[in-house]
Amino acid sequence: MSTKRLAVVCNYVLRADRIGGMDRFFVAYDKAAKAKGYEVDWFFPDVLDKTFYEGVALFSAEGNSSVEAFFLNYLQENKKTYTALVTHFTELCSPFYKKAKVAGSIETIIAVDHNPRPLNGFPIKKRLKNRLKGYLHHKAIDRFIGVSSYTARNIVEDLGPVVAKKTGVIYNGIDTSVFKKRENQDLNPERKVQFVVVSHLRESKGIQDLIDALGYLSEAIKKRLHISIYGEGPLEEGLKQQARDNEVDRLLSFKGSSSGIPQLLADYEYLIQPTYMECFSLSILESLSANVPVITTTVGGNPEIIKEDVNGFLFQPKNKRALATIIEEVVNGGRKITEDTSALIEKEYSLDRMVAEHINLLD
Repeated sequence: MSTKRLAVVCNYVLRADRIGGMDRFFVAYDKAAKAKGYEVDWFFPDVLDKTFYEGVALFSAEGNSSVEAFFLNYLQENKKTYTALVTHFTELCSPFYKKAKVAGSIETIIAVDHNPRPLNGFPIKKRLKNRLKGYLHHKAIDRFIGVSSYTARNIVEDLGPVVAKKTGVIYNGIDTSVFKKRENQDLNPERKVQFVVVSHLRESKGIQDLIDALGYLSEAIKKRLHISIYGEGPLEEGLKQQARDNEVDRLLSFKGSSSGIPQLLADYEYLIQPTYMECFSLSILESLSANVPVITTTVGGNPEIIKEDVNGFLFQPKNKRALATIIEEVVNGGRKITEDTSALIEKEYSLDRMVAEHINLLD
């Protein structure tokens, strides 16, 4: 019996200070694929830490090229062949897929799309380019997988009807066992309401809207809340300055990146995610798993998981006053979540289910 070989190409940097949902998925998927008889090689643009990935065969471009170019070069130099190729976070329907299929004698290629779309859609030139790419290159890809129904719809909208029959959905899932769970939903009237943000600090995440929204709150409400922001990114110093300019910096603590989020979330009452772009947020799943309701926007796959007044509250992106109103009503007790938000995640969005559905694609 010939050896089954699987290559996984991910445009995702491995870092010690960010052991998140995708890292746990990658390691669990590696184990499951090996149990199915596959030899598995993983290709990343940069591997800054291998500790969490013990036993996983990692190959790093070391930041010298795109991970796609690195993989093609690896195939050429090593004359290695693969039964299947799976990609994550890469551009869909680029010439890469046909080149890889030929160079690696690859039977099956599965492209998993985690990439969010702009709030107002792509400009016309980009839309036309996407359609052309879909027409020219879709045959090299055997399955397109979106991480939400929103994503799957957008794959077809972007690339055209030619990909519709081979496009499906596998929802993101998380390892619920690693999350400390908040015991109850009651707010303690003797302490400030603690909100948390877990996000990369870039414009599309909308943290600047949250800071502006705080300016709409009365002083009485401001005295009764605090927001911790975990994450880093190019907007960090600008956000700190914006908070000072709006005289709300005392309400915020910038905590930087942390690998301890699974244990920290339970210390907070609500997660706030004012994002403009999202496919299917792992941060939202993680917060709900910790029994911490979510305040977020109606973009992407967010409405597929957040049910109004059940496990969180939704508002239109960029609507700062709506966000301020939700925060005020939560703090003064006018709006509250009473259900345990973790039950749905354990039932419908587990890491085991996600891994099993992805492994089934290889059969």
